Amino acid sequence: MSPDGMNFDQAAASWDQEPRRVRLAQEVAQAIAQAVPLSPAMDVLDFGCGTGLLSLNLQPQVGRVTGADTSSGMLQALEAKVAAQGLGNVATLLLDGQGQAALPGPYDLIVSNMTLHHVEDVPGLLTRLAAALKPGGWLALADLDPDEGQFHPDPTGVFHNGFERAWLGRQMRAVGLEGIQERTAASMRKPARDGAPRDFSIFLLTGQRGAPRGA
Repeated sequence: MSPDGMNFDQAAASWDQEPRRVRLAQEVAQAIAQAVPLSPAMDVLDFGCGTGLLSLNLQPQVGRVTGADTSSGMLQALEAKVAAQGLGNVATLLLDGQGQAALPGPYDLIVSNMTLHHVEDVPGLLTRLAAALKPGGWLALADLDPDEGQFHPDPTGVFHNGFERAWLGRQMRAVGLEGIQERTAASMRKPARDGAPRDFSIFLLTGQRGAPRGA
């Protein structure tokens, strides 16, 4: 079983049928494009890519995208979309069960959308992500602002009820990223765990490996 008490392999076939997820990926991609100078020369890793909603939104603006996930079912769904669209610059990478192995690379940009709250050791993951960046490469992380545990109906596998932006920024600096910037990338309205409709905000934090001081 995967986070939220959900088997992601089984959920993959219907994952994209949730309009909120599709819209969120679009909005996060737009926020990344505003914060990071995307270019056709960029080699990008989407960590925790799921069915590739964010990957495919970024794909037209960069050179190559690798979608990485621990769920083979999610990656198969992405591969099916890539084949149907005839895309030659999107690949997949199956991560180990905990996503803790060293990552390939180096990459010009690593992105992650709504994955960090499912990762127990966030500082450890940031160390691996930073190590997989080229000098001058970018890290772009989108996740929940503190949600009081209300976002997920089932908290199984959820290690963090959102993040304080300042805390995450400090963790990014601790692994050598500079020029940290934060913004609100999106808002998602959905029933909270208590059943009441609620707006949940999603941030984007970006940083650059080897950025000039004061950037």
